[in-house]
Amino acid sequence: MKLQSALAIYLLFWTLTLFAVLPFGVKTADEDGSEAVPGQATSAPSNPMILKKMAWTSLISGILFGLFLANYTYGWIGVDDVPFWRTTGPYAPMKG
Repeated sequence: MKLQSALAIYLLFWTLTLFAVLPFGVKTADEDGSEAVPGQATSAPSNPMILKKMAWTSLISGILFGLFLANYTYGWIGVDDVPFWRTTGPYAPMKG
C-alpha cells in the first residue's frame, strides 16, 4: 500500500472516530450549573474537552487502522469470507 493511500485511510478512520467520540462527557451549561455565554445555544457544551477527545480519537483510530493494515497485509478476511458479498455486493453478477 502506498503511503498516500495509507494516510488517506487513516484520516478516514480518524474522522469517523472523532464523530463517534465527540458526544462522550458533554454537559450543557444547565447540566453543570455554569453561566451560559450570552447568545449561546442551550445545547452547546460548556466544556467540550476537544484536546482530550482528539487524543482519544488518535489512539482509537490508530488501533483500528493497525487492524485494517494487518488484515490488508495478511489477508485474514477477504471477499470470499463474507457470505452475501458475491450474491448482493459489488462483486455480484450483473442482472439484466
